[in-house]
Amino acid sequence: MNTLFDYLVWRGDLTLRQSPFCAVDGLILNCLSYFPFDGVVGEEAVSLAAAAKQALALPAELRPVRAPEDLKLLEALRDSPRFQGMKLFAYRNRRNLTEEKQFAALTVDTGDGTLYLAFRGTDDTLVGWKEDFNMSYLETVPAQREAAAYLMEIAGKSGKPLRLGGHSKGGNLAVYAAARARPEVRGRILEIFDNDGPGFTERFLKSAGYRDIRGRVQVFLPQSSVVGMLFSHAEDYTVVHSGQVGVMQHDPYSWEVRGADFVTLERVTAGSRFIDRTIRDWISRMSVSERERLFDALYSVLGATGAETWSELSASWFQNARAMLQKCVELDAESRRMIGRTITQLLRASTGSLRELLPGRGTKERHLP
Repeated sequence: MNTLFDYLVWRGDLTLRQSPFCAVDGLILNCLSYFPFDGVVGEEAVSLAAAAKQALALPAELRPVRAPEDLKLLEALRDSPRFQGMKLFAYRNRRNLTEEKQFAALTVDTGDGTLYLAFRGTDDTLVGWKEDFNMSYLETVPAQREAAAYLMEIAGKSGKPLRLGGHSKGGNLAVYAAARARPEVRGRILEIFDNDGPGFTERFLKSAGYRDIRGRVQVFLPQSSVVGMLFSHAEDYTVVHSGQVGVMQHDPYSWEVRGADFVTLERVTAGSRFIDRTIRDWISRMSVSERERLFDALYSVLGATGAETWSELSASWFQNARAMLQKCVELDAESRRMIGRTITQLLRASTGSLRELLPGRGTKERHLP
């Protein structure tokens, strides 16, 4: 199976003049946004090759990567004629435990007269995942507001046409920022690449800003998508074949590429639709206040370990498990009852989803309120 690394071997020597910017290029830059460029890329533009050389020279503890492939990608882009001359600037990486915010973004001057704003998806931090959960009961979350402000800031510094994109939550941020931008900025946006990002509430999808940019949003989901099927999408989406299984298909490095395009399928799998319906039905059974209380309780249990990342949580699993169990015991009675009720609701929702997906059953769509 061929991936974006094979794409860089086949077409990495072609300039954007020879082969125009495509969706695979967008996925590559979205993956690049995961790399920790802290102290390497600031407000002044620096070539991708120079930034890569400096970042790769840092000790491993100063450049903690999300996945080994992120490091491999930076090395490949450093040596690729197509990418090495691109300019990186305006790198941001902000986390705030009090606000429950995780936001990072990077702007790329691609060299074809356009700028690409790449929004990072959820990283390894617990607060990043908590912010994702908050999307189930908040109309907006802090990272979305920061993404909108970031777009307006970059648009104010340059009059070039814009492309936006992101993987996972980053895709959601890219779409949100575009929809919330002023009309004159929205008019400069050429394309928005959403790689398996969660959707939005019905209210957002009916907004004037979203309707304006909807036709320029390209959504790509793997065949067993879980994250990208959450909440609602009004856009048509393209199903990309992944070499992974189940939830691991969210990994963009597993997406199959042929030439300058993805290898596509007709639809997501029945398993993906089952999970999507189950989660939608489960969440719809809870009130907004119940969702907030549930995820706050779960976050407090994880936070009792003192860990700030999933890596730290798993590194001392036995000790952390004891801390989480103790925290569960200390939860108030109502929180414990609520967790029990939501587990029961989840089981009921999964049963109902399975019945709906059986041959001959209806497939009524559900959306979050």
